Amino acid sequence: MKISDEKMVSLIYDLTVDEGDNRELMERATKERPLIFMFGMGMMLDAFEKNIEGLQVGDKFSFRLAPDEAYGEYIENNVVELPKQIFEVEGKFDEERIYEGQTLPMMDNQGNRLMGSVLEIKADVVVMDFNHPLAGETLNFDGEVIDVHEPTAEEIAALTHESSCDCDGCDSSHDKQGCCGCN
Repeated sequence: MKISDEKMVSLIYDLTVDEGDNRELMERATKERPLIFMFGMGMMLDAFEKNIEGLQVGDKFSFRLAPDEAYGEYIENNVVELPKQIFEVEGKFDEERIYEGQTLPMMDNQGNRLMGSVLEIKADVVVMDFNHPLAGETLNFDGEVIDVHEPTAEEIAALTHESSCDCDGCDSSHDKQGCCGCN
């Protein structure tokens, strides 16, 4: 069976980004923990799906996605300083949840959910980066198709549940992984 719309797909792969003359491993999907998704449902980047469409079990793949095909260019204006008091709980700065390197679910003034990474904590502000962690990166995928099949009723039910859940901190418009699928 070939990868096509509304087929369940399981892949193993290494995702690397270019770091000078080397590549840095960003993510690995293994046989024990493969990437499993329904093809053609908007769960993955469009360019990713175009590169694996028509493959079947045992086929290997290797392709690159430029930033404009993946998570866009890194935008300096998406790094902002927010008043430290918005991170207070009962009048005290929340040091347990707000620290450098932490990714936090946030909401803009139009009610849109965003994920922001804490870059720095200063005396009066918290410096947040609202770019996707892979913005500006060229993504390299090297892997293999390990399963393609028609979805079962249970798989369809699980996808329906995930798309309707409300798990704090997930932004499916930003990572295209679906609500409960982002880590």
